[in-house]
Amino acid sequence: MGFINKHVERDTHIPVERQKLRESIYKDLVRDPNILAFFYGGSLAKGNEDLYSDLDLRIIVREEAFEAYRSHKKERAKNWGDVLYYEDFPWSPYSIAHFRSFVKVDTFYYRKSDLQPSVYLKHVLIEHDPYGIVDQLRDESQSLTYLFTEQEFEIWRGKFFAYLHEVYRRVHCGEFNYAFQMVNSISYSIVIGWYVEMGEVPNSFGDWSKVEGPRSPLSEEQLSLLAEWDVGKRDTAAIFEIVRLQVKEFIRVHRVLAERIGVAIDEEWVNEIIEMVL
Repeated sequence: MGFINKHVERDTHIPVERQKLRESIYKDLVRDPNILAFFYGGSLAKGNEDLYSDLDLRIIVREEAFEAYRSHKKERAKNWGDVLYYEDFPWSPYSIAHFRSFVKVDTFYYRKSDLQPSVYLKHVLIEHDPYGIVDQLRDESQSLTYLFTEQEFEIWRGKFFAYLHEVYRRVHCGEFNYAFQMVNSISYSIVIGWYVEMGEVPNSFGDWSKVEGPRSPLSEEQLSLLAEWDVGKRDTAAIFEIVRLQVKEFIRVHRVLAERIGVAIDEEWVNEIIEMVL
C-alpha cells in the first residue's frame, strides 16, 4: 500500500480534528486576561481551506506579559491537544505545533503595538476581540492595495540574476542538489512576477502554498510552464534547457513590471547578465 492511499481513512477525519483543536484553543485562550484578542489568518480566514489546511492562529498579548507568553509558546500548545513535535526557534514570536491528529497549528504572538493595517489583514477570522482591536485593523486594511515598488523590483530581478548565475556555478562544480534548488528559486521568482502582474499579493519567498492545485490563482498556461520547469535528473543539458525556458518568461514579466512602475529597461545590460550563463 503506497503512502498516498495508506492514510485515506485518517485524512477524512482531519476537518473534524481541526475543529476540535479550534474549540480547545478557544476554551483555553478566551478566559486568559492577558490575551487581548485572537484570530485566524490564512485559508481559514479566506474561507478556502482544504482537507490539509492548518490553523494560522494569531494571538495579541498584553505588553507586560508578551515575553513570558513568547518564551512559553510550546507549552501553551499542549493545552490544545496531543502535540507530536514542534517547528520552533526559541527566540522567535511564533511556533508551529504538529499534533497527532495530523493537524498543525502555526501560532504567532503579538503585542498590540506590533500590528498595523496591512493587505495581509484584509481577511481575518476573529475568534475573540472584546476591545475591537482586530476589527479596527481589518476595517482599516480594506482600502489598502499591494504596491510593487521600484525598490522591490530591483531586489526581485537582482535575486533572479543571482539564482541564474548560481545554477551555472553549481552545475560546473557537480553540486546538483544545489543547482536544483536554484532552478526552483528561479521558478518562484517568476511566480512572484506573475502574482504582481495579475494584482495578487505574493506569498513570502519560497512559500508554495496555493501556488498550484485547485486554489491557485495562476492560469493553466502558467501552471503548465511550472511543470515544464521541473528538474527531473542530473542532466546538464536538460537543466540549461529548463533555464532557457525560464529566462524567456522572465524577460516578458520583467518588461511588464518595469513598464508598470516606470523603470527604463537597459536591454544590453540584461542580456550581458544572461549571456554569462546561456
